Amino acid sequence: MKDFSKELNFKTSRSSGAGGQNVNKVETAVTVLWNIGESEFFNEDEKLLIQNKLKNRINAEGFLFLTVSESRTQLMNKNKAIEKILEIVDKSLFIPKKEWRQNPQKIKNKKGLTLKRKFQKRKKTENLDIRSRTRWVLFNAYIFITHSKSLS
Repeated sequence: MKDFSKELNFKTSRSSGAGGQNVNKVETAVTVLWNIGESEFFNEDEKLLIQNKLKNRINAEGFLFLTVSESRTQLMNKNKAIEKILEIVDKSLFIPKKEWRQNPQKIKNKKGLTLKRKFQKRKKTENLDIRSRTRWVLFNAYIFITHSKSLS
């Protein structure tokens, strides 16, 4: 993480929200401005990457800006603004690794395993059905035999 906080410009304004009469008197909100094109800490490729990823936060003049008014004091808002802008720029420079497809043989084996499991489940349910039918047939045969013996 590069610390380019020396290149940042700050503007203050009156903050909205809680604070009572203090809100009307003191400028506690802090806006951080950073000119990406004139930065000495980043090379041209990094600048382009930052500009592409943060284009919705960059104005027409090429300034990246961020406003913070979370706290009641200007100093705390300024520190939070510096921290946030450094974090945002650091995240924009992150390039995710390219995902490689798995080995086709592994994919084939996974498919085979899932098909095998499905077949085993089907076979198990068929066996259960056969057993229950066999029991039912045996039970009916027993009743028929005992009933016919009692009739004779």
